[in-house]
Amino acid sequence: MLTGACLSRTGLNRFAPYATLTMVVAAEFPDVDMLWRLRGPVEELQHHRGITHAFLGLPFEAAFIVAGVYGWHQWRVRADAGARERFPARVTEKEAATTAVAKVKSLTTAPVRWGVLYGLALLALLSHLLLDYTNNYGLRPFFPFNARWYAASIVFIFDPLMFVMLLGALLAPWLFGLVGSEVGSKRQAFPTRGWAIAALLGVLGWWILREVEHGRAVQLALAQSIAAPAQTVQRSAGVQSQNEAASAAQSVAPAEETPIYLSAQRALANPDPLNPFHWSEVTDFGPVYQLGEIDTQNGALTPGDTTYPKPGRSAAILAAEGSKLGRVYMDWSPMPIVEATMTNGDFGGAGRGDEHGVDQVVTFRDPRFMGGWIREAGRSPLSGEVTLDAVGKVAGERMGERMER
Repeated sequence: MLTGACLSRTGLNRFAPYATLTMVVAAEFPDVDMLWRLRGPVEELQHHRGITHAFLGLPFEAAFIVAGVYGWHQWRVRADAGARERFPARVTEKEAATTAVAKVKSLTTAPVRWGVLYGLALLALLSHLLLDYTNNYGLRPFFPFNARWYAASIVFIFDPLMFVMLLGALLAPWLFGLVGSEVGSKRQAFPTRGWAIAALLGVLGWWILREVEHGRAVQLALAQSIAAPAQTVQRSAGVQSQNEAASAAQSVAPAEETPIYLSAQRALANPDPLNPFHWSEVTDFGPVYQLGEIDTQNGALTPGDTTYPKPGRSAAILAAEGSKLGRVYMDWSPMPIVEATMTNGDFGGAGRGDEHGVDQVVTFRDPRFMGGWIREAGRSPLSGEVTLDAVGKVAGERMGERMER
């Protein structure tokens, strides 16, 4: 919304009435898909940043927004005109020039440039997609023809510095106007334009700096190699016999004196909300993922102590991946960490287990939201759990604190 307001204040609000209103609403409108939250967190994850964040949906969204502004315009003209008819004696001709009556007359005689408003709405909608693309959650701009997620991952979902710059651009003219009125300074014609342009240029410069540092972080992550953990295949294969696990482990590390080293195949660098030189990385080494922290200012990489196997092919993991939550999560996460654990008793009221009261819980986590300050805070956002009963059927799905049956 702040971006839409600043875009309008750069001078675009001079091209048509209601320009600021239209651009502020349009800049936020794609997030209307958050209403899927009412049907549960899994539905929200499935539909958020879908069709309302796709190029295909933008022309229809712009038309809907302009139609809403048109309805507001018509209501406003009729309401003010009705007031003028009811109380004609209360407004003299001299007063009419400086009151709302003159404003109503202007609205009824001066045409609103609806085509221009439609173009401004499209511009504000595109700014929303650009902002979402720059963070590490991503979006699907070519949905539904291409459901692939795209993310530049140069800023966090909420960037404090961008927020301060954009908000300051809107508040600073008002604050300086108060000071100017106290000292009797001459009022400027367009006091907000320079501030808005400066804020947007500041955001652009912030993106460029973070893009450069992001590239450095990815290169540092890709330069790694690790010794293949002997238990990699055993852990990723899920439930199997001891003989099969031993044979698989030997295929990864046949001898302790001749370890196998794994090279980095791909890497993701995830931004810190405040420090553009600190990145949380996750590297794909083939059979395993490894998390770490990168300081691009010093060129230092600190790998994590734990490696996470890629999703195995055990019956429990396959059943969980086939659930609705599993399908949605595996589609969204570029490097999902999927782990199956056993738990005694009824998990979250989902399943009853067998005669021994045992359920299996399969946890879905995204390493993009597992490092840095998130790990230090002891949080695990955007993680999900699928509970399986004794016969391996899905008994419950949960994201956050909400359980779905």
